[in-house]
Amino acid sequence: MSSLDKATETQLKNIQEKTGKSLTQLFAILAKSKLAKHGELRTYGKEKLALGHGDANLLAAVYLKSLVQAEKADEAEGDVDADPLSEIYSGAKAPLRPIHDKLMTAINKFGPFEAIPKKGYIALRCKKQFAMIGPTTKARVEVGLNMKDAEPNERLIKLPAGGMCRYKVNVAEAREVDKELIALIKRAYDAAC
Repeated sequence: MSSLDKATETQLKNIQEKTGKSLTQLFAILAKSKLAKHGELRTYGKEKLALGHGDANLLAAVYLKSLVQAEKADEAEGDVDADPLSEIYSGAKAPLRPIHDKLMTAINKFGPFEAIPKKGYIALRCKKQFAMIGPTTKARVEVGLNMKDAEPNERLIKLPAGGMCRYKVNVAEAREVDKELIALIKRAYDAAC
């Protein structure tokens, strides 16, 4: 703990002793005032809690910092509960969500695997990643496949070496999620799991 942190901690203890109230109680008093600006809270602390300028200033700063931290914690908690697919398939890409759902319905029948949300796509993995699914444009979903020695064709596109996936299939409509595509994904799944 730095000497500045120690000094702040000591000053906060002194404020609590002077007022006879805990930090939680002091924060509740400030919250009840419905004031939101640092200067207003400092003045309120001086007038209503009989604090000196320095003590009122520190109390206002610590209170406002606690509000920001609580807000960030609430946002982080909300992110945990949020559906990552809603973010990936939002805006102009929202109409592509049925393609993703149809793919996942078929892939879920393969066996156990993890679906890990990434920025803009979902990575699918067992022992190693076998596929990635995500909208690359507002018109198509790309299915990346990590498998070896497949024969590329008009539908199965070979990718340059060095990437996670060696092949990809572009899907523009849910009806394109057919037996052939599912068999390709299953081949990648079997190789990875």
